[in-house]
Amino acid sequence: MKKVISILLLIAAAVVFAGCKKDGSVRNTVNGNMKTYYEMQDGTWQCDGYTYKYRLEISGRMPNAAADTTFVYLSNIEEIPFEKAYMAGGLSSNSADYFKPDEALLVEMN
Repeated sequence: MKKVISILLLIAAAVVFAGCKKDGSVRNTVNGNMKTYYEMQDGTWQCDGYTYKYRLEISGRMPNAAADTTFVYLSNIEEIPFEKAYMAGGLSSNSADYFKPDEALLVEMN
């Protein structure tokens, strides 16, 4: 009888712990030219301890530039205009032009 109760308790504990598992496994690791970041199994992106909903590739031509530039941001903002992307990418002296780390993070620039 003790053996049966022990087995039932082990099964119950296994069910409880299996239900607590989070799906936080990495689907893909991306070595960006500025930061390494991760695509997760649930479709989100992670970098530097933050989780982001979107990976945005924002392309355009900066003023007086000879060629287009592409900024890759991990973001919780659905859309970022090119002008905001390049100003937040290090070209502004105004701190209000930069994103907070939980809003968006520049991971690649080409």
